[in-house]
Amino acid sequence: MDSRLNSVNGDENGDGGNGDSGRGRGGRFGGRRGRLRRTLLAGLVAAAVVVPVSAAASPQVPAPAPAVFAESTTAQERYAANLANLAASARTAERAGRGERAARLREMASAGAGDARFLTFDGRGRGRAIEVFGDLGTADRIAVLVPGSDTTLDTYRRFRDGALSLQRRLTEEHPRSAVVAWLGYDTPGTVSTTVLTADRADEAAAELGPFLTRLTGLAPAGARLSLLCHSYGSVVCARTATGPGVSDVALFGSPGTGAASAAGLPTRARVWAGRGSGDWIANVPHVRLGGVGFGADPVDPAFGARVFAAGTAGHSDYLKPGTASLDSLARIVLGSEVAPHV
Repeated sequence: MDSRLNSVNGDENGDGGNGDSGRGRGGRFGGRRGRLRRTLLAGLVAAAVVVPVSAAASPQVPAPAPAVFAESTTAQERYAANLANLAASARTAERAGRGERAARLREMASAGAGDARFLTFDGRGRGRAIEVFGDLGTADRIAVLVPGSDTTLDTYRRFRDGALSLQRRLTEEHPRSAVVAWLGYDTPGTVSTTVLTADRADEAAAELGPFLTRLTGLAPAGARLSLLCHSYGSVVCARTATGPGVSDVALFGSPGTGAASAAGLPTRARVWAGRGSGDWIANVPHVRLGGVGFGADPVDPAFGARVFAAGTAGHSDYLKPGTASLDSLARIVLGSEVAPHV
């Protein structure tokens, strides 16, 4: 489940896109101008992304190695083994003087009256966790949530709260629904250079694609699977090849995807996009130079996504109970009629 594949996203035109490698117009100063533009762009994007949010630095906490499973291991066996590993990780963190991490892990283990369901858990460093809400064995509507920057075991509660909110909204209309909270990659820090490039997203996509394939094997035949991607998570989803089991991909609070249009994404699923009127991500420049930035705005009609109503949602509000954005995302998962953005 967690091979931690690595990949490096190659740099685009080293001359900053002007086709001028120090010769022709501008002579040897053309390269300097390209570098200057990239530097200014990086600063502009960083300011737009960093200023509204303060990062929550995750300590490099020691923990036992994650449990290893055979292909024949059942979901219930995985849940039990990962809960045991989670408890051992909490004890290790406590002994290492990391009381705050230990408290977060105990909170994760005790959720759902001690019946938390983790398909994957790794307590080392910033951590990984894939948690299930609902019954995968009977669910025919399944949403996979992919988080954005600064989502770690130390900040996991806010991610979990969103997943729970979505699952409750789904089951109001369709009891056989499940949500999978997929913290299956090392998210970039909001205050970091990694959040400005797709390198972490490429690594994550190499994990997410195979996971989606395995997930379809745990669900009933013909189950409808949707991929819901928040913020930097939308960059991850835009690089993830989805098979025929994925019917919808929804991007929300997205800084861009690195693709020029929805048609350029490696999926045959319907592509949706939404942004609340209170989301500061709208101020991020939709440009891309030298591997920095993510280009076209997914809610721009020219991108070609189906734009859904997200109301007044702020950047962290899309899955809050009672919001227009939560209603739209639930309807996408259920296959119901979705209110368009107006």
